[in-house]
Amino acid sequence: MNKLIAIVGMCGTGKSIATDYLEEKGYVKLHFGNITYKLMAQAGIKRTEDGKSEKEFRENLRKQYGKACYAKFLEEDIKKSLKTTAVVLDGLYSWDEYKYLIERFPNLKLIAIITDKNLRYERIANRKDRPFNKTDVTYRDITEIENLAKGGPIAYADYYLLNNGSLDEYYNQLEEIIKNIEKHEGE
Repeated sequence: MNKLIAIVGMCGTGKSIATDYLEEKGYVKLHFGNITYKLMAQAGIKRTEDGKSEKEFRENLRKQYGKACYAKFLEEDIKKSLKTTAVVLDGLYSWDEYKYLIERFPNLKLIAIITDKNLRYERIANRKDRPFNKTDVTYRDITEIENLAKGGPIAYADYYLLNNGSLDEYYNQLEEIIKNIEKHEGE
């Protein structure tokens, strides 16, 4: 069976770097956030620069379809992709999403990306796309932990990658984790 990996972590830890890296290695990347954009476009709702329209839309989706809705929406794409290749999930946030997926895909492995909070806040403030100040990131962190149960998948991860160093160190750690997953495949 092909590998199914979900990258989890708080904002600014480097999740997208990991999923992009695995995509370059041949994994199919399925991004939870693309569901929001697709459904917003279908509903004729424009994305706002401050991200408020997406946030409101996501919250309404979860109210309407349940907290695991993103996992449910992606289930068929995951099944289809796993028939031919390994898959990396970008954007699994909630404990409900994890529980839904692990019941259907027992081979799912979680890799949690961890970064010291102050370093994470500094990186977020300095990034080109969607920079946030410390107050905004703190609010987002607390909201995601309290409203989405984001801490569950991070706490329950199969592997942890500490991203406090260089990009080379990051990639080396990620490669070691992938080798470990391959070594223990089928267990």
